[in-house]
Amino acid sequence: MTNDFITLELRWFNRGILPTQVNDWFATDCPGETLGLPETREDIYLYIPDCPYLNIKFRQGSLEVKWRKAELGMRQFGGFGEGSIEQWIKWSCQDSTSESLMPKGGLMQGSWVQVKKARSQRFYQEITYELTQLTVNNENWWTIAFEALVEVDTMNLEEFDQGISEIGQTYQGLSLQNHQSCAYPTWLNQVV
Repeated sequence: MTNDFITLELRWFNRGILPTQVNDWFATDCPGETLGLPETREDIYLYIPDCPYLNIKFRQGSLEVKWRKAELGMRQFGGFGEGSIEQWIKWSCQDSTSESLMPKGGLMQGSWVQVKKARSQRFYQEITYELTQLTVNNENWWTIAFEALVEVDTMNLEEFDQGISEIGQTYQGLSLQNHQSCAYPTWLNQVV
């Protein structure tokens, strides 16, 4: 079974252990509703050097492919600081056995990178946002990300900006900078 959809996305990556102040902010001071319990999992990414517009990963029995459709530029987001919004097209192919999606020889061939994640999510005005702790190559990172599904451009960029800025009014942490703002393919180029 294959699904596809378009999203607006903004993400910041930060090296080190998640600051308690940021964790407490996300748990208690953020607007919107909590989406389920925090989850831990391991995603496996195909590392493609110098290819910031393509993201391929295995996640919990599915193969997910994302293609960056557009870079929508750097913007200011209230208490968060500044970051760059991107538009992505996502495809997801589910396989309960993982056998037909797995490359021959498993993940030993090619440049596959295992990323351990501990993720919490919230939902506010059509925006899903997350705070995730990452471990890759024995290094700790954390990320704040925002995503909105776009159906034939029903959510415009200004609404996305406004929602993130409203959430940012409650943010308690160091200002996030544009050089920290990127999607997983660009981040993987930094850590691999």
